[in-house]
Amino acid sequence: MRFLEQGKEYVISLYRIVIGLLFVCHGASSLFGMFGAKKAVAFGVWPSWWAAAIQLVAGGLVLVGLFTRVAALLCSGSMAYAYFTVHLPKSFFPMVNGGEASVQFCWAFLLVAFLGPGVWSIDRLLRRTAAIRVNAVPQPAAR
Repeated sequence: MRFLEQGKEYVISLYRIVIGLLFVCHGASSLFGMFGAKKAVAFGVWPSWWAAAIQLVAGGLVLVGLFTRVAALLCSGSMAYAYFTVHLPKSFFPMVNGGEASVQFCWAFLLVAFLGPGVWSIDRLLRRTAAIRVNAVPQPAAR
């Protein structure tokens, strides 16, 4: 199964991109009433507006792969908070309390936080350019 190992970093990037895009869409739906939302959340309302802002901004960071691990950890924590404060009081079981999406997003972002951004990310590009700068051979000064 060597071919699976060879494609691992690319699949991690695709996974991160899809999860980030879904989260951004969820945040845009809540903030702006897009994608079939009934209405937008009022500005500054706790916790709905703030959760939607995290979904949009941190989800966008995960999507492009910038500050990926920190952003993914923030997304994961926000979904854990959502599950425990909104869904768990209704029932323990996600299938009964409507919290399946919160649980899935929580664990998906936790996985991204641990695995990293993959090869297609701004984080990887920045790290590569920094390594090139550090390992560059100094040129003699021109006279």
